Amino acid sequence: MKKAILFILIMFSEMISANVSLPYIFSDNMVIQRNKTIEIWGKADAGEKVTVTFKNQKNYTTTDNSGSWKISLKPEKEGGPFEMKISGKNEIVFKNILIGDVWLCSGQSNMEWVLKNTEGYENEVSQKTFPEIRHIKIPKNMSAFPQDNTLETNWNIADSETIGEFSAVAYFFAKKMYEETGIPVGLINSTWGGTVVETWISRNAFLQNDYFRETVSKMPQIDIEELKSENQKQIIKNIEKLQNSKFEEFNADNFLKNDFDDSKLGNLYQPKSWENQGLNSLDGIVWIRKTIELSEEDLQSDAKMYLGKIDDQDFTYFNGNLVGSINQYDRERMYVIPKDLLKKGKNIITIKIVDNGGGGGLWSEDKDVKMETFSKTISLAGNWKFAVEKVFSGINPNDFPSMLYNAMIHPVENYKTCGILWYQGESNESRACEYNKSFPLLIESWRNLMGKNLPFYFVQLATFTTSGNNSNEGSAWAELREAQTNALHLKNTGMVVTTDIGNPKDIHPRNKKTVGERLANLALKNGKISPVFQNSKVEGNKIVVSFSPSEKLVSKNNEKLRGFEIAGKDHIFYPADAEISGNTVKIFSEKVPEPVAARYGWKGDDSEINLFTEKGLPVSPFRTDDFKEVTRDVKYQLNF
Repeated sequence: MKKAILFILIMFSEMISANVSLPYIFSDNMVIQRNKTIEIWGKADAGEKVTVTFKNQKNYTTTDNSGSWKISLKPEKEGGPFEMKISGKNEIVFKNILIGDVWLCSGQSNMEWVLKNTEGYENEVSQKTFPEIRHIKIPKNMSAFPQDNTLETNWNIADSETIGEFSAVAYFFAKKMYEETGIPVGLINSTWGGTVVETWISRNAFLQNDYFRETVSKMPQIDIEELKSENQKQIIKNIEKLQNSKFEEFNADNFLKNDFDDSKLGNLYQPKSWENQGLNSLDGIVWIRKTIELSEEDLQSDAKMYLGKIDDQDFTYFNGNLVGSINQYDRERMYVIPKDLLKKGKNIITIKIVDNGGGGGLWSEDKDVKMETFSKTISLAGNWKFAVEKVFSGINPNDFPSMLYNAMIHPVENYKTCGILWYQGESNESRACEYNKSFPLLIESWRNLMGKNLPFYFVQLATFTTSGNNSNEGSAWAELREAQTNALHLKNTGMVVTTDIGNPKDIHPRNKKTVGERLANLALKNGKISPVFQNSKVEGNKIVVSFSPSEKLVSKNNEKLRGFEIAGKDHIFYPADAEISGNTVKIFSEKVPEPVAARYGWKGDDSEINLFTEKGLPVSPFRTDDFKEVTRDVKYQLNF
């Protein structure tokens, strides 16, 4: 009996003994960065000897008290395939390894966008042979604390079965790089659509930054489940303050009644994301209602109600009657209101909105939100009364800083790369001016962790229809583009301008090939760079603008230059003429005899602008002034 117990104890001891293991960033088919020290790390039993063998190199170490180990090997030149053996009490062999250039590709949905949903996919998948490209997708995950490992994943070889799930931008970048250099390319795809830049920055970086330190220090150091609970409490507390009523008092049946007294409820401006109006991080069900007045003439026929886009799902009622419902955040809403529902005098429009994540509410332009009756058009833009029915439990990556850095960057930051590709900014539009601080912080903090002066190449926001049709109305989208441009003051950065390849009606333009290839041009340093504003001077009634790099400029298709504006001391902008003079542009208007400021492409939908280099690259939008921006006073905030 004693022997049997002893045998069981020995077997149990062996089962709980920790085998040598490595993070998921290491797998078959991986690409190791050439010409840099090779770092391999993992876990095993405390005090265990671990040996790594790769090519003609062999090195070993002993794990520390926590079972952690790390081994360094000398740099190697490009080539492959090779095998790597990691030995301890057990043995792991990684096969089909290449040595080449590894790029960390990160950001939100336009970097995440997969090749199979992109223009040119059929041409790519029909190839008989594929370049030496490998891709690893870091699974979506978030954490309140830095993690040692990602969720399970592995490296994939580029072939007809796999490339459809590759990041499209990253794939086209890698393909051009390989075609130009013949060096294998590894892509680490760590992306999450709809995310803000703050979730990708480490807590330590924030705490070392004078601007963000006070705000971020308020975030408690507690785990995800505690954060969920505290987050919901704070959201409800904030809701009650803004809607002027207790959360539990909401009653949908009462809210739908025409005689419901909504006078004491708070207001939400529509169309505009409610997250930008104090309802921070609110995913859930929100009801809004608006009163309109109709005359006898308005009742002569059916009416049409245009609500633009609603994020995500709406149930729209007119005088308590359901008139339509759509569950698609980017679909335009138009509902017909039968004339027998119309009443002379007061009429109530009520909308139940279900928001599952990201922004919530109506989000088109003011002019797109209206009601057309037999006799007139009624604008529905403005304040709507609101009440919240439900707050969805849980948190999303944008609720707190560092959530994605902790789970999706920290575990791979020691894996050697030769550079970073970044495509993000859309979700920071409302805080565009502050992006002048947050974006450089991301760049510098990642470089501090992954390599000083590591190349960092990024994509400027593409053409997209947003609010603000000219400089007098202002444009947050243009201000975000400017903040991206300003990051070029950091060494070894580069920016791709995409105003010519976007889609004003689709925030996810399908032409990812040109984006990827322009990023590759930056990495190849072949001189194909979009000029950005450098300086300006006033010459009589004209403002003369110069650019960097200084390139010969042309008008696309030899058409008249478009997209320019000019203003005098009154700061009122007028459409302007422009003429190219070598590598400068002269901007002028007879309405502004004494100009002080000029702008180019200062709005979201930049489809019309046509100033290019002789090499076919668009010039970045710019302004010569420092007038107050529409987002200057919008700051990053936490619920705590």
